[in-house]
Amino acid sequence: MVINTVPNSSKSKEHVSWSDSYSMGVKLIDDQHKGLLDFVNDLFNHSTGNEDEERAYFKEVINQALQYIKMHFQTEEKLMIMTKFIGYAEHKKKHDDFKLTVIKSVKDFDSGKRLVLEKFAYFLKDWVLTHIAIVDRQYAEYFKKIATRKADGKLSITKEDIAIKP
Repeated sequence: MVINTVPNSSKSKEHVSWSDSYSMGVKLIDDQHKGLLDFVNDLFNHSTGNEDEERAYFKEVINQALQYIKMHFQTEEKLMIMTKFIGYAEHKKKHDDFKLTVIKSVKDFDSGKRLVLEKFAYFLKDWVLTHIAIVDRQYAEYFKKIATRKADGKLSITKEDIAIKP
C-alpha cells in the first residue's frame, strides 16, 4: 500500500524491507503485510523535520491508512474464525489495542498536538514487524498444520481442512 508515492525529498529510501521470514504462507495476508511496510517506508520518506509539511502529509494519508489497517485486520480475523483458530480472541484484542493507540494519535494530531512523523513511523515499524514475527506467526503455524498440500507443493486451506479439528 503506497499511499503517497511522491515523497517530499527527491530520494525515496526503503527503511524496512520485506523478507520471506515475514511470510505467513497466505498470499493475501503477505501482500497486505507488504502494503503495511510500504506505508511505513512512505512515512519515513516524508519525515522531513518540517512540521507544516509533515502535518499536511499526515492529514492527507492517515484516514486511508486507518481504512487499510482495518481491512487487513478484518481479513486476518475472518480467516482465524473460518479455521477455528483457538488464539482468535487474544489476537483480535491485540488488533483492537493497536487501533485504539493509532486513533489516539490521530485525535491528538487533530487537536493540534505536535506530530513527530519519524517517531510515529518508528512506532508503526516496530509494532508491525513484532506483530508479524511473533503474533501472526501463531496463526501461520496453525494454518500450516491444517492445510492441504496441492500437487505443486503449495499449501491451500480447503473447506475440508476447516472442518477437521487438529
